Amino acid sequence: MQSRLKHRLEQESGQHIDMSPLLDVVFILLIFFIVTTVFVRESGVEVDKPQAVSASRLEQQVIFLAITDTQQVFFDGSQIGVAGVRSSVEQMLKQQQRPVVIQADKTVPTELLVQVIDEAKLAGAAQVNLATKQ
Repeated sequence: MQSRLKHRLEQESGQHIDMSPLLDVVFILLIFFIVTTVFVRESGVEVDKPQAVSASRLEQQVIFLAITDTQQVFFDGSQIGVAGVRSSVEQMLKQQQRPVVIQADKTVPTELLVQVIDEAKLAGAAQVNLATKQ
């Protein structure tokens, strides 16, 4: 009786659940969700955009520039000023031609907005757009 019980306990202790296939599946699912998630890249600052009835959505990758209510120009979360717009946009356009989107606060003077648009066009941007609220 004891030998049967001992033999049965030895057989049961040798059985275990292999977790590595489960971890592989979870890891593959994690990679799948990370790769398929669409990341929306903004300019890094909060801007109160003006409203427009004719606003449309751009579906491709864009270069975001922001002009705050304090008349500071930002690109990728860092302040570049009007003088830094041309070099920043040129550098981004070397990788791939894409449109430039300016997120300007609704209180920004027109002169500053035109200067930023001019600098982006001088950098080689074929398309410069303004971001608005619908």
